[in-house]
Amino acid sequence: MLIPPRPRPGDRVAVLSPAAALPAILPAPFDLGLQRMADELGLVPVEYATTRKWGSSPAERAADVHAAFADPTIAAVMTSIGGNDQIKVLPHLDADLIRANPKPFYGLSDNTNLCAHLSNLGIVSYYGGTVMTVLGRYGSTNPHSMEALRAALFDGGWYELRPAERWTDMGKDWADPANLLEEPEMFPGTGWQWHGGADPVEGDLWGGCLEIVDWNLRAARWLRPDHEYDGHVLFLETSEEMPSASYVYEVMMCLGERGLLQRFSALLMGRPKGWELEHQTTPQERTAYVEAQHESVLRAMREYSPDVPVVLDVDLGHTDPQLVVSYGGRCRIDPGARTVAVHY
Repeated sequence: MLIPPRPRPGDRVAVLSPAAALPAILPAPFDLGLQRMADELGLVPVEYATTRKWGSSPAERAADVHAAFADPTIAAVMTSIGGNDQIKVLPHLDADLIRANPKPFYGLSDNTNLCAHLSNLGIVSYYGGTVMTVLGRYGSTNPHSMEALRAALFDGGWYELRPAERWTDMGKDWADPANLLEEPEMFPGTGWQWHGGADPVEGDLWGGCLEIVDWNLRAARWLRPDHEYDGHVLFLETSEEMPSASYVYEVMMCLGERGLLQRFSALLMGRPKGWELEHQTTPQERTAYVEAQHESVLRAMREYSPDVPVVLDVDLGHTDPQLVVSYGGRCRIDPGARTVAVHY
């Protein structure tokens, strides 16, 4: 796997919306994120034609991806946020153009599609670091998120993930800019849960948002042959849509029945988001939701791959802090030492 050259402070970074152009509807957190990109990271954000164009076609969004990768003055590509139809962009992408101009790509959620596509081309990308969620965060940026983002952007090498000391899955209405001045409610850290095998493992990371992985499995167009995932470390997390525990189990069951789940050497499972502005749960309901998802994941792993390490509640998805993991990069998991490290 190729690790693209890293940006340096002062470099120009493409900011794209290859999934949903949410900055067109909710500009305040996006503009705040752009300002913090300049102030806190020292990077120069560069918007493209569809970055704020709501309803742009898959071909138009692909054209922006091409333009960003082909531009020699652009040092990295960061996404505004996720969405729900990026899989339709993939047929329009020029693999040769991207392969000839590799750049660090940062995205989450629906951007699983592009991360997996880059992985298929032999290019490491980065799961996390979206502009609106990390840089446009309520109140201020999260130091834990920013530490991981800076390490991925500028430093490279091995980075040891660690459990969040404080976390949240709660947000505020982005439509009211005043909400961006208030820090989100945070909860005490819960640590990670360790299950399964006790032997240390190392492998390339593959996975992403569970729902998007499911869509790719159904479409059956953008996956490598199953045997090429042998020894990879699977990482998964669920979105703000808060899929049911039965759905999570069924997706993993199908991975197992396909024989794919058994090929992975370990599983990192992101902390489930158990509260959303449109689905506001009580503390008891959140706990029940999280515990049910944990059990669905563990049930599938017990049935299909009982001897590999499983780490639950890693902050690599839709909750805060949002740590960065390298998609296609190496990962080391040591159950005895209870450590997880990713190579940026």
